[in-house]
Amino acid sequence: MAFGIKREELKIWKEKVKRGEIAFLTHYWIDDRFPGCSTVTKVGCRDVQKLAEWGRKYGLRPEWIDDRKVDYPHFDLFGNTQADVLKNEGLENKLLNK
Repeated sequence: MAFGIKREELKIWKEKVKRGEIAFLTHYWIDDRFPGCSTVTKVGCRDVQKLAEWGRKYGLRPEWIDDRKVDYPHFDLFGNTQADVLKNEGLENKLLNK
């Protein structure tokens, strides 16, 4: 279940993804499959090859891209990977308090 995101933030993320940009969207999220994780960052791009290349520098595998029946292909980042990527991308301000 996603929450803590503004409609405008989602709209901007979708627009960037559609333009073929690497776009970041972080929000609160609860899923029993991921205990201890209260946020997720979706890193999306319509150009799946570009997204896969971007992900390789962080050890993300192309098969982890959620592109099945979605208009906005993306990686879902959690925990330490999420924090490391956001810091390396200069987006520390996107880290949400738990």
